[in-house]
Amino acid sequence: MLLSMATFACCDLTASPHLRRCDLDQRPELSKGSVEFVASTEYMVRPPMPPLYFFLIDVSVSAVCSGLLEIVAKTIKSCLDDLPGFPRTQTGFITFDSTLHFHNLKASDSSLTQPQMLVVADLDDVFLPLPDDLLVNLSDSRHVVDAFLDSLPVMFQGTSNVESAFGPALKAAFMVMSQLGGKLLIFQSTLPSLGVGRLRLRGDDLRMYGTDKEHTLRLPEDPFYKQMAAEFTKNQIAVDIYAFSEKYSDIASLGSLAKYTGGQVYHYPSFQTAVHQEKLRYELARNLTRETAWEAVMRIRCGKGVRFTTYHGHFMLRSTDLLALPAVDSDKAFAMQLSLEETLMTTQTVYFQVALFYPYLSSRSVHGNAVSSYQRYTSSSGERRIRVHTAAAPVVADLSEMYRQADTGAIVSLLGRLAIENSLSQKLEDARQSLQLKLVKSLKEYRNLYVVQHRLGGRLIFPESLKFLPLYVLSLCKSVALRGGYADALLDERCAAGYNMMILPISRMLKLIYPGLFRIDENLLLKDLKEGQVPLGQLPLSAQSLDPKGVYVLDDGFNFIIWLGRMLASDLLNNIVGVELASFPDLSRVVVCEHDNEISKRLMRVLKELRARDPSSHQSCRLVRQGEQPRELSLFLTNLVEDQTAGSSGYVDWILQVFRQSQGS
Repeated sequence: MLLSMATFACCDLTASPHLRRCDLDQRPELSKGSVEFVASTEYMVRPPMPPLYFFLIDVSVSAVCSGLLEIVAKTIKSCLDDLPGFPRTQTGFITFDSTLHFHNLKASDSSLTQPQMLVVADLDDVFLPLPDDLLVNLSDSRHVVDAFLDSLPVMFQGTSNVESAFGPALKAAFMVMSQLGGKLLIFQSTLPSLGVGRLRLRGDDLRMYGTDKEHTLRLPEDPFYKQMAAEFTKNQIAVDIYAFSEKYSDIASLGSLAKYTGGQVYHYPSFQTAVHQEKLRYELARNLTRETAWEAVMRIRCGKGVRFTTYHGHFMLRSTDLLALPAVDSDKAFAMQLSLEETLMTTQTVYFQVALFYPYLSSRSVHGNAVSSYQRYTSSSGERRIRVHTAAAPVVADLSEMYRQADTGAIVSLLGRLAIENSLSQKLEDARQSLQLKLVKSLKEYRNLYVVQHRLGGRLIFPESLKFLPLYVLSLCKSVALRGGYADALLDERCAAGYNMMILPISRMLKLIYPGLFRIDENLLLKDLKEGQVPLGQLPLSAQSLDPKGVYVLDDGFNFIIWLGRMLASDLLNNIVGVELASFPDLSRVVVCEHDNEISKRLMRVLKELRARDPSSHQSCRLVRQGEQPRELSLFLTNLVEDQTAGSSGYVDWILQVFRQSQGS
């Protein structure tokens, strides 16, 4: 609901004889949990900046040979009509390998109809060859931008350049964007090797694992990246990383650019056009076209008796309670911890308000007992808006009531973020142990309360609201970001998973750590079911759920793993694969797509319905057959978190272990 600031500033204190405000029904901010205000000009520190999308693209030989450039160029071009902010939207491009390539796309310069490339080879003293022409208004220079994107896939064909001057390119992008702010999208295929910010291969250092220095592999190697992130945030620039390298590319270092600017890490390990192109197209298009709030800072305040102590997510903490967010959207979430300031709460209700401020705007108080904070940001259309979310939570004297009302999803989301942060200063084993101790402590407290009340003991006691908490904590410990040691996950994949877990909303977090497992049985593939009528029941993540005659889909929100039982009927198998499997035994090379048969079409309809449940990402597909090692283990069996695996407990043993620990004093 939108209101003007004039409406908000007006305060009619007239009250009815029953102490109910007479204007309550006309004042949405007094009765609605979420209200959005359009700010007038006196609330603006500077005029709203136009939305800016700037692209920093690796054009070394790995990017060219993988087909990445063609997919990126075509996707960007297809989204130009839908970029938010038309006709104010600005754009620009820098490509790089061992040198920096600046592209003049300004149509007004000498009737420019084709892009003009200027190469800078000096990596130690980066400068802008055309400072005023590297950003263009998309509406004015659309035909030149189209021409550039059409030529980009072939512009660097035949290159043999294997180097990456990523650090100097990053500095150049900052110089271009610093006046306007905006979103920087980085496409990186090679470990930075030249100039400032160059990185070394450190993921293969086996001597580090299991030692007190293990965690340093998950931290940025060079302080350059966090320093640049601070500069980007200060100048209202959000950074998204698209990483594609077949080899180690140090996601730990590159990801810090997204971490401190409110951005995101998109990781496509061992990028293959056939496997990943659909996912890349979808996720890049969503990033470019979704509604985005710009130049924001966020603050959460609460009523008397409680205070927020820590914040978890992707942002830069500008002060003790002010989170800087150069760009923010609906696909990201944040977690906070609060503590009691008073031993005994005297109020019956605690109020919370979440805010996204425009920088330097002072907070104001709202009517009633709630403490004020506003959301202030620039929308893509150029409006300054202030959004207010207000919530009230009851204060209960009975501890058991608090347990009964506990939100498992919120708890797991916070625990996951805490574990990721602990893994940056501890060994993975210690981070997992910390999770288990938190679980045991919470269940022990509840058990002691329950035993006192009911004189019962000798069994694991927990409230109905937390019945899945032990399973989710076990799943966290077995997630890619936290499981095992060196041999259990590649370092880049582990770090990318950690960055993702820090921003995921609750539903996506739970799905990532405990994926959906669905059987696509023979009847389902043989019946002609209409869209929306596909019956799918989720199964426990255990090998006991699998039938050698069946087809199963594992969905973690990022990938589909399609498991084919060894006794699956050969006609079904060949129709799904699209070829005679006997003549094409390598399933790693099979592209899951719709083939000209009804079985394949119905399977794709099932996958389409699963994707439709959450439009925030797009699952890529992999096929794996029962007994196909090592692919079955790495892609599928490691996700069966209820089973015992090498070095980790199954769910039954885990519950017994938690039970024994919760019995202690």
